[in-house]
Amino acid sequence: MNVQIFGTRKSQDSKKALRFFKERGIKPQFVDLNERAIAAGELKRFVQKFGLNALIDVKGKTYRKQGLEYMRVGDEEMIAKLIADPGLLVQPLVRSGNALTAGWDEAFWREWHKRS
Repeated sequence: MNVQIFGTRKSQDSKKALRFFKERGIKPQFVDLNERAIAAGELKRFVQKFGLNALIDVKGKTYRKQGLEYMRVGDEEMIAKLIADPGLLVQPLVRSGNALTAGWDEAFWREWHKRS
């Protein structure tokens, strides 16, 4: 099973996702979004599956700091903001083959593990 986790080292859910897979003998590839931005094509996969609004962490500090709750931002501009500032993203974004999850989704990950 090949698993990629996109997140930041400060994100508690990203840390928990890493631990979840490691405890099951799966060595995930971790992409720290503070060190390397998510590719636009990769982010668009998640946008196509979940919709742009589902990937924005509207409860996070970064969202409030940037005043985004008071602004109207187009989809392409918001995608650019998500790539530039991973603090705006719901974390972790997890991919295994064509299967994707956004945020903490232990039940779905358990199903992946059972099938592998």
